[in-house]
Amino acid sequence: MRSYTWRSFLLELVMLVVTVAFAFPLYVLVNLSLRAPHDPSSAARLTMSPTLQNYSDAWQQAGLGGAIANSALVTIASVVVIVIVSSLAAYPLARVTAAWSRATFLLIMLGLLLPFQLALLPLYQTVRDLHLLGTPWALVLFYSGLQVPFATFLYVGFLRALPRDYEEAALLDGCTPFQAFRSVVFPLLRPITGTVVILNAVLVWNDFLTPLLYLSGSTQQTIPVAIFGFLGQYVSQWELVFAGLVIGSLPILFVYFAMQRHIIKGFAGGLKG
Repeated sequence: MRSYTWRSFLLELVMLVVTVAFAFPLYVLVNLSLRAPHDPSSAARLTMSPTLQNYSDAWQQAGLGGAIANSALVTIASVVVIVIVSSLAAYPLARVTAAWSRATFLLIMLGLLLPFQLALLPLYQTVRDLHLLGTPWALVLFYSGLQVPFATFLYVGFLRALPRDYEEAALLDGCTPFQAFRSVVFPLLRPITGTVVILNAVLVWNDFLTPLLYLSGSTQQTIPVAIFGFLGQYVSQWELVFAGLVIGSLPILFVYFAMQRHIIKGFAGGLKG
């Protein structure tokens, strides 16, 4: 049995400091969401007379029910498209060793290097010409194109570390390559698929700039844009902002904690390749 040393004490002290540093913003968020309006006390001071009225007001005034529905629609549709397109693209890129496969993979990886802000204006014009402005499908199209390169990168890394035995047996039994991928390979991609799902879901759910741009002037708002309505030039309802943030974060936190075990497992599997 190892003895307790000063190094163990320092390690525990560092872990405690890191825990407090990460927990403090969460404490401030919940604390301010329970505070009565116009309370001048410090944000770090514990609210002595908490109220849940802020949550009711935020839900009604910002229309958070519809905003959550829109965010869920955009997030689910975007993630489904990203998973399908990326996994189908990654399979031949990981299995075929021809020169065109490597060149195509490098071309797709260019999407990781170019900042999406460079394409904001031409993409806006394209979405406008497609008559999709003000609809959630404009966001689905945007996020799908933006995140496919990164998701393909993760899938390719995982597939290169995946043995070919099962899919080769399926091909010998008469399956087509697509049937082998659908019935054999894709179920084996569950860890990396979980990683792709949760990373993209968090990104899409929390994004503010893109919905503000593509849904401007529309009644179909996402959670971040709906909460932004509490901030004005002369009046800012901070207690409603924090209450809205708590409400808006709960669905994605539930999904994250439900799937968090897939993130490290998926990354570890991809790094082996």
